Amino acid sequence: MTADKKPETTVTVEKRSNGKWCFVVKYRGVTHPAQGNFSSMLQAQAIGQSVLKALEKQR
Repeated sequence: MTADKKPETTVTVEKRSNGKWCFVVKYRGVTHPAQGNFSSMLQAQAIGQSVLKALEKQR
């Protein structure tokens, strides 16, 4: 028997070349492009997690 493999779901926070922060959401194998120009990494993480929760509720 093989275990069901769920598609990868992640939120990645990255620093842009202009010094601002953005997030990339990968949900059910689909990568959503970088979003935002946040002044702190914490802001980008919080909004990224909120977006992920909204995507999960749509299901």
